[in-house]
Amino acid sequence: MNPLDAAVAPAAQRPALLQAGIRDVSFGRGVKVVAPVNLYECTIGDDCFIGPFVEIQSNVYIGARTKVQSHSFICSLVSTGEDCFIGHGVVFINDTFASGGPAGGQQQLWRATRLGRAVSIGSNATIMPVQICDGTVIGAGAVVTKDILEPGIYAGNPARRIRPLAART
Repeated sequence: MNPLDAAVAPAAQRPALLQAGIRDVSFGRGVKVVAPVNLYECTIGDDCFIGPFVEIQSNVYIGARTKVQSHSFICSLVSTGEDCFIGHGVVFINDTFASGGPAGGQQQLWRATRLGRAVSIGSNATIMPVQICDGTVIGAGAVVTKDILEPGIYAGNPARRIRPLAART
């Protein structure tokens, strides 16, 4: 029996129960998904791994061989290059509160995020709408607020370059 059916509150006070799942996703070959997940209206390239408790929203592109670890949230307008790694609990943001508060569904106020090839993002990082160049490493817990145009290791809040890295190919 569904626990909501047994609730003591009147029916009018029961919440609407929505189901997480996979809907209208374009999958490449060899993709592995560990349920439960919430994936909808996105594209996931060949040989990707999507861990449990991940949400990937509409208009997201995940490049081939990218790994998305558990509990990560990838909002609309994010695209990754190939061979990226997104650690546990990483959150992407597309609403910068440009009008002084949440966009409230006004998608024209949202901004895109673009990850280059072979970008690695450590657990619990927050990624604002930015561009991150190929071969960059983002440290665990970092908050990326500005474009990253030179490969390197970035950490902190706001994220700063700790040391350079040669672009990985």
